[in-house]
Amino acid sequence: MANVDEHEKEKFNSKSLDWWDKNGPLKTLHDINPCRLRYIKCHLELNNASVCDIGCGGGILSSELAREGSHVTAIDAAPKLIEVAKLYATEHNLDIEYKVDISSNLVKTRSNSFDLVTCMELIEHVPEPAALVEDCAKLLAPGGVLIISTLNRNLISYTLGILAAEYLLGLIPKGTHEYTKFLKPSELANLARKVGLETLDISGMYYNPFTRHASIGTPPVINYVASFQKPCLDA
Repeated sequence: MANVDEHEKEKFNSKSLDWWDKNGPLKTLHDINPCRLRYIKCHLELNNASVCDIGCGGGILSSELAREGSHVTAIDAAPKLIEVAKLYATEHNLDIEYKVDISSNLVKTRSNSFDLVTCMELIEHVPEPAALVEDCAKLLAPGGVLIISTLNRNLISYTLGILAAEYLLGLIPKGTHEYTKFLKPSELANLARKVGLETLDISGMYYNPFTRHASIGTPPVINYVASFQKPCLDA
């Protein structure tokens, strides 16, 4: 079975028209994107890099990766979001290969292909997180880097990441997250280790809803971003 939750897919499909409204219901994604990009650039030279953005949505991160000179392949299971992403790329002269697809399909033709695989705010929305991490590892070329962002599972993340962010402050649409699907950093690191990836870094991502500014720090209390590397082949 495909590693796709149909309810989750339709939930994001329904937000397609709002995706590029930087002051709309998905404004937080736009606000944190510069922070995500800075983190990625700390781990990899993006110019001329081969990049796969899994769960690309409407292309917020994919677009910036392309502007940095990367050769971007971006996939998402939600067709309406890919339509939005393609339209934005065309309007802004960005050369990005967008596909309605999932990671397990891409593995069949692009294994060991990418210098960088990004998987941002996706792993908490799929039925089988372990299978997604395994696909990411297979897509990486030897020495390639995987970047994943998600949410920790603890009382603070439930209180601030769901109750406050979704229901009190309205930072993201209600029902975006399910607490039971959150992953502790140790759990994510263990999934990566099981498929042969080495943990490079796990850092917290902090967002101020009043200044609309995000930064990287420690510890990974609520939102966090993690980097892993596929070992190089023996000489």
